[in-house]
Amino acid sequence: MFDKLFGRGKKSPEQALQAVQPDIPFGRYSDNNKSVEKVRRWTDADNLFKQQSYYDSIAAFFDYLADDKLGNVILNRNNESGTFQVYQGSKIVRGEFDKDSLKAEITLAKMPQASVPVMRRLLEMNFNLYYSRYALDNDRLCMRFDSDIRAANPNKLYYGLKELAIKADKLDDLLVQEFAALQTVDTEHIIGIPESEKEVKYNFMLTWIRETLDYAATLDADKFSGGIAYLLLSLAFRIDFCICPDGKLLNELEKIVEIYYRKDEKGTIDRNQGMIEGYKKLLTKTKEEVYPYLFRSKHTFAIVMPQHHQTVVDAINAAANNVVWYRDNNYPLIANNVMEYALTFSQYSYSLPKPLTELVLLFMQINYRAYFEALGFSVPYYDAQANQFDQELINGRIQQIVSAWQTKYPKLNFKTESLQLQTLLTFNSSFSTELTTLNFDAN
Repeated sequence: MFDKLFGRGKKSPEQALQAVQPDIPFGRYSDNNKSVEKVRRWTDADNLFKQQSYYDSIAAFFDYLADDKLGNVILNRNNESGTFQVYQGSKIVRGEFDKDSLKAEITLAKMPQASVPVMRRLLEMNFNLYYSRYALDNDRLCMRFDSDIRAANPNKLYYGLKELAIKADKLDDLLVQEFAALQTVDTEHIIGIPESEKEVKYNFMLTWIRETLDYAATLDADKFSGGIAYLLLSLAFRIDFCICPDGKLLNELEKIVEIYYRKDEKGTIDRNQGMIEGYKKLLTKTKEEVYPYLFRSKHTFAIVMPQHHQTVVDAINAAANNVVWYRDNNYPLIANNVMEYALTFSQYSYSLPKPLTELVLLFMQINYRAYFEALGFSVPYYDAQANQFDQELINGRIQQIVSAWQTKYPKLNFKTESLQLQTLLTFNSSFSTELTTLNFDAN
């Protein structure tokens, strides 16, 4: 009791930030996270290729691709030949190289019996591939990429392997679900997550959907069509960032997002209604239908492209303009969702620099403390009931992020003194504004 009264039981900000937190990833994988040393390895690979040191160039290239923390790339080299494995979600690229060529392939599915509909679909999709192609090896449905060793420059390898890996990771589940003739194969490397984590993610996903749909139903569908759109889209990006669905579940979430951004004649009201119907379908899903698509896996390539930071700045500035009416007319929930949308839309749509992703995660931890605490995180940045921020913790975490990436981004500076802590909305707005001032010019 006396510890509580006199604060002796409370951890210092340094202790709280250094406490071991669950090793749970959030957000889409970004390969825009290379250290200065890794970027140098790309330059090495390019220079070695120009010097016709093809095997050293290949080794430097795979070293560039490797995320040492994840263990996403395995290279076994024997002088002028070797084998490699590159992990991408539910798939593994397996390949080999020698004095003549470099070859890589991914097993998509097993097809015990020949299927005309499957072959027709693959023939259609083949026309959309630039570097790779579909192939059938006995009963194995594959994707393949190869190159003459003298043409295997880093750019060709990067984009060829990226196309192979990303397409296969996206297609394997969808093809098996669409065609009964296909069977899932080669997924033993997928990392399962604890049942308790699955339950937290499942329950919060449904809770967030219910709360959003219930609140949207209280608003005039016409007058508040813009606000409702923000609520529905920020919900999708929140689920993508926090829950990290995969396979069929991710595909259904992406279809909900696509309803809004699809280029057709529908107005915002109709688009909103389409998204609402999509969410209602998600609400009917049982644990048995969701749990198989909650897992951890290693990635090597981002499924979206990096953009200049100005693109993120533009999204935040647009949100800042749109938030004014909701703020001034006492709709704080919509206003906060508008600010959240700008950050999570950027995380969903672009391959962001690692420190920016970590700052977005901090934003989400402050806004959704209950979710992160349910997962086992224990850094109380914000007490919603008391409307109190722990300024030391927030500033300390921001400084941790900036310091960790100072070598690559020497001009990166976050002015924590500009944060406004009166309400969650003032914090969200001021935090987002500070993100627009960040300088990601790399060393």
